Amino acid sequence: MKNKFEQLDSILIANQQYWRYSPFYESSLDTVPSWHSANPSLQSWLCNLSLQEVNELRQDNKHLADEVTLFLPELQKIQKLIEIPESEEADIALPKGFDSGIPGRKLDQILSMSQSVLNQSMSEEWLEWCSGKGYLGRILAYSSERKVTSLEYQTCLCKSGQVEADKLGLPMHFVQGDAFADEVADVFNKNQHAVALHACGDLHVRLLQIGSGKHLPAMSVAPCCYHLVKAPMYEPLSKSGMKSKLCLTKDELRIPLQELVTGGARVQRHREQEMTYRLGLDSMLRSSAENDTYIPIPSIKKSLLSNGFEWFCQWAADQKQLYLPSKDFEQFNEIGKKRFEKMEKLSLIQDLFKRPLEMWLIYDKSLFLKEKGYKVNVSTFCDRSVSPRNILIQASLTV
Repeated sequence: MKNKFEQLDSILIANQQYWRYSPFYESSLDTVPSWHSANPSLQSWLCNLSLQEVNELRQDNKHLADEVTLFLPELQKIQKLIEIPESEEADIALPKGFDSGIPGRKLDQILSMSQSVLNQSMSEEWLEWCSGKGYLGRILAYSSERKVTSLEYQTCLCKSGQVEADKLGLPMHFVQGDAFADEVADVFNKNQHAVALHACGDLHVRLLQIGSGKHLPAMSVAPCCYHLVKAPMYEPLSKSGMKSKLCLTKDELRIPLQELVTGGARVQRHREQEMTYRLGLDSMLRSSAENDTYIPIPSIKKSLLSNGFEWFCQWAADQKQLYLPSKDFEQFNEIGKKRFEKMEKLSLIQDLFKRPLEMWLIYDKSLFLKEKGYKVNVSTFCDRSVSPRNILIQASLTV
């Protein structure tokens, strides 16, 4: 794993011009990507793609990688460095009504992670980190008949989770607590297998640090939202990570999270319409000599997009107290469409570096655990269609 990390680290640094630019901000019609001079043939290939071809390539990462490898040969090596075992199909049978209140996709994630965790665990009890209502703990308690301690910050979720666990007769105990408080260490004991499904940023790092310090026999963590950290830059955990010259900002920690799981036609239509409107408005605002930077606009309810581009611009102006320098809404809507098409094409290149960047982060955390005396396995626990954040770090103490 250390060798893979170091090779991946080297390639990411050498090719940072391809993933460090933002396709959204660099989609102005009069600009070229920062890597254009180094790889004009790649730019030419992108320009000749249709939007339909772009969408087809985005849905087939392997095909996309094969195409772009002709212009970036190192991508072939990257694909081998980020390969990890795939998950087993979950076959956990639950009693009728047991999954009440759990959203469908969330249930699929929980069942898949539970399957992976149960196959490994030999611990006497569980610690469910950042548990919410204890959906994951509920499945583990039922399937293993072992005690679950569920730590959750929000009191209302603790109460709701405890009521449901008691109703089902499950050996679960909810503890309201702050994961960053010193006293949180009191919920850990040497008999626990700690689990965390999509604990964000500093929260999953906190578990790895305390859990390894307490010598928990096992930990299973599916990280999420790497950018939700207090520090302005990513702080590596492993010795190899600390030696790396790759410094990731909070914005760059968002890159792996921008991986799209293709939704239905309605979802795609809304995304295209919203991005077109935002890019068109940006061009309109920049047409004034007073504006030369992007002005962030608040999120909007997707159903309101049907009111049209002019309405969107007026709404954004009201939200941000903006002056609209032009009334030619049709012209700037067309510019937005062209910028959206350009952005989609440029995004294909960054797409190919999203998983490698995530694996760099995963390897850093895994190497940290190995340094603490754990045997570590990294695999997926569910299909990307269920969740693009489908990587599971499983660690068992060996010393």
